[in-house]
Amino acid sequence: MTSHDRRQQTKAVVSPARSLTAIGAVLAAVCVLAPPGTAGTPGTPGTPGTPGTPELRPVAASRPVADPAQGAYWHTRTLWTSVHPRKMGSGSDRYEVEERHVYETWVAPGGKQWSGFRRLGTRPKSPADDRAWRRDGSPATWNRSADGMTVVLSTRPDKGRVGAAKGRSDAFHVAGQQLSYEELQRLPADPAGLRGWIEKAVRVRKADPTADVPEDAVDGHVTRTLVELLYQVPAPRGVRVAAYRALPAMPGVHARGTAKDARGRTGERLSLDHRPHPGQKGFEQETEVIVDTGAMLLLSEGVRTTIDGKPFANKTSTEIVLHAGWTDAAPSVPALP
Repeated sequence: MTSHDRRQQTKAVVSPARSLTAIGAVLAAVCVLAPPGTAGTPGTPGTPGTPGTPELRPVAASRPVADPAQGAYWHTRTLWTSVHPRKMGSGSDRYEVEERHVYETWVAPGGKQWSGFRRLGTRPKSPADDRAWRRDGSPATWNRSADGMTVVLSTRPDKGRVGAAKGRSDAFHVAGQQLSYEELQRLPADPAGLRGWIEKAVRVRKADPTADVPEDAVDGHVTRTLVELLYQVPAPRGVRVAAYRALPAMPGVHARGTAKDARGRTGERLSLDHRPHPGQKGFEQETEVIVDTGAMLLLSEGVRTTIDGKPFANKTSTEIVLHAGWTDAAPSVPALP
């Protein structure tokens, strides 16, 4: 699974789903079902406005907006590292290389979004790979892998790019729902309530026949959303605290104590186990996240995958969060880290 795949929420920690009845009382206190802005045809499955697939809207009630915007954009800047699935070189001088890129997002309180992307260049994965690369003549570009497959790789950074996001740009996306900034601020700020809202949101998405959310993947989507609330959207601190506290109670999630990320920053480490899908015999995957519990923001997330005990590069990657917070700086091509 690639880094971009994970951003599309295809990763899941799966276990038997919880019953809606068990969370009904919580949901009644924290959310209402309301039709979206554009009504669909009543009785048509998967159509916005259909009773079977309502949008969830956090209730304003007596709770004011918790965190007014403190800048022009909610900005995230992440450094991604992934191992190329094929080895380079030839003969006995074969070696693995890793690709790195910076990915940035800017989201205005009104929901308009921009993204920036820049490749940082390919480099040998380890000291042993570096020695093999030098014996291979220290190439600065590659157009063939060791097994003869066509590749386009370079050790040099590219120029990068930035642009406005395509599609709807007036909402924040959480668990398949589209929320305004004010609704995002009113998400439940207690672990049970937040988990209940997300479970309901995932099931509403599941009610759409075009959505691929199997019943045994609901818990995985809830876990994924809890992690994303720790950096991807400008959720108030109370909601981020609730997300962090809800994580250890999710199936397959384990607290591992204090740890440092690749940049030496200290946080609390959680591991997220994954159950293999049918037909994936020998497939094992684990996600590790490190959270700054002072700022209550994600520091890093790594995915490690093996097949029959051997590393599987296609689904192994690391994401380091270089920045998550408000900024007044306009969207621009990502700078080199």
